[in-house]
Amino acid sequence: MKLDLLKYSVSNLWSRKMRSFLTILSILIGITSIYALISFGQGINKYMEDFAQEMGSDKVFLMPGGGLSNAPGTSNIMFSEDDLDFISKSRGISETTAMMIDFGKVEFKDFREKYPYVMGLSTESGEKRLIEEMFGGIGVMEGRGLKKGDVLKAAVGYSYTIPNRMFKKAMSVGDKIEINDVKVEVIGFYEEIGNPGDDSNIYLSQEGFKEIFDTEEFEYIYMRVAPGEDPSDIAERVKERFRKRRGQKEGEEDFTIQTFEDVMATFTNMIMILNGVLVMIALISLVVAAVNIMNTMYTSVLERTKEIGIMKAIGSRNRQILNVFLVESGILGLVGGGLGILLGYSIAKMGQAAARAAGLTFLKPHFPLWLTIGSLLFAFLIGALSGTLPAIRASKQKPVDALRYE
Repeated sequence: MKLDLLKYSVSNLWSRKMRSFLTILSILIGITSIYALISFGQGINKYMEDFAQEMGSDKVFLMPGGGLSNAPGTSNIMFSEDDLDFISKSRGISETTAMMIDFGKVEFKDFREKYPYVMGLSTESGEKRLIEEMFGGIGVMEGRGLKKGDVLKAAVGYSYTIPNRMFKKAMSVGDKIEINDVKVEVIGFYEEIGNPGDDSNIYLSQEGFKEIFDTEEFEYIYMRVAPGEDPSDIAERVKERFRKRRGQKEGEEDFTIQTFEDVMATFTNMIMILNGVLVMIALISLVVAAVNIMNTMYTSVLERTKEIGIMKAIGSRNRQILNVFLVESGILGLVGGGLGILLGYSIAKMGQAAARAAGLTFLKPHFPLWLTIGSLLFAFLIGALSGTLPAIRASKQKPVDALRYE
């Protein structure tokens, strides 16, 4: 009986191919949107998880007031060498380093100048390792990194190795560039981080940065918490001591101290809100699809009123009539969902290729098994539920009235 029911439902849908196709198309669009959008959301979450593992959770950051909401190089709140020494002596801190940062005018050959971030980093081995961890374990891809004595030498980001990404021609180790009209030698290239901003950074030693930008001050101070210490407790302790040092009242600090968990939570909340908005937009198309399926099934009930009467006259029960229309609407949802998943996968992969071409390699989809199965079941349920009211109406028709229907 179940096999006969399935065959009968499929034959009915096939006999109305155009209407079935248009109904399937409506749910296909909704599932395609949801599958593609959620896959990118999952990809970003996976990127953040991998980044967190490489970076470690033993970090505390000292930044100008406003924290990550301030674009680097735009704050007038800076920190001195004495501030760095003061923080490095705090109990529970095992390592500290500081970073200088500003926009710089960068010229290469006769190409049009660019204005990326230029960063001044410590060349001490421990502090270099801490900075590299801050960028997710970034390593040198070609050439070498900065070392003591490198004053007018620079290690540059991955984007400078790609023609037409920053300049028309790719740079090579040994090339000369000008930063704020000062000639600097390129000594190495860092690995790809995955976003155009970070991959276009230029890194100098702190001595080189001071010479080019004529400053002695830092914008960021990074700390590594000693083993066994709680980063949140250390952050509060450093915040209190540093506030007293600067003579500021609680709540009126001109600086921000955050743990790694705080920073990750900020990004995670932003991603969740963005994903939620995108999925809500995609759900609108599924609501339209549900209405379309319901309309299709109501029309089918009206067209097949006599057929329903004949089925009841030869002994079909209400439940069997109900199942016919539920199965048909469920099949519409299932087929639309399956095709939507295939199309969503293709669109997500094309989006990944476009993002990679733009230097956004961190923006790539991830397709967990639960997403595929969940999308398919969701599409089936949307179809079945949308066909419930028409199916109930069909099952409750009286045989005599149905047979007389014109």
